[in-house]
Amino acid sequence: MSPAGLRLSVLIPVYNEATTIEHVVDRVREIPASTEIIAIDDASNDGSGDVLERLRAAGKVDQLVRHPKNRGKGAAIRSGIAHATGDVVVIQDADLEYDPLDLPTLLGPIKAGKADAVFGSRFQGGPHRVLYFWHAVGNSFLTLLSNMFTNLNLTDMETCYKVIRADLLKRLPLRSNRFGFEVEITARLSQAGARIWELPISYSGRTYAEGKKITWRDGFAAIFHVLHYNLLPPGGDWRRK
Repeated sequence: MSPAGLRLSVLIPVYNEATTIEHVVDRVREIPASTEIIAIDDASNDGSGDVLERLRAAGKVDQLVRHPKNRGKGAAIRSGIAHATGDVVVIQDADLEYDPLDLPTLLGPIKAGKADAVFGSRFQGGPHRVLYFWHAVGNSFLTLLSNMFTNLNLTDMETCYKVIRADLLKRLPLRSNRFGFEVEITARLSQAGARIWELPISYSGRTYAEGKKITWRDGFAAIFHVLHYNLLPPGGDWRRK
């Protein structure tokens, strides 16, 4: 992999985001980098699939993967990873919470050969929309709990923006189907001995009225995921030697 000419694969898992997905794709296309867009329609029923088909026909989406049944965000991401052809992979949510213009900065440590993965932190001082206090408390608690097992000093384990070398990502044994993916990928990167950096990003969180999907149930499930993925890693030779 040549650091100077990295190609970025942007995975966009989509479930009922017909009102935002086209704008997200247009924003990703503004990135000043060689970019492949892979959209994964996780059996949307609001017309998102039709929008994605049109974007693929227009050449704005390079690959479109469609799930016949809803399988969850983690499953959609795994489908995207299997189709990625770039040197580096990142997940882009299909809403408007994360700004794709932050991605070139996040690529920096990987381009410089200093990192295998870069996390974009919503809590390192970047501009952000002021929203829910208890969401911030829950995120901090889950990050602390994860850090206790991984021995990392992350500030935002649950961030969507995790930029990862494709050759490393493709060998990680990932199994999570829903929002446990963020916990699992963090645990697997730590277990693989990956060099992880963290940089600040901007963040414009949505309200539930605007379509936010994560609830307190996902927060409680994440506690189980932290314990499960850190205490019961799969066997095999996928770790760095």
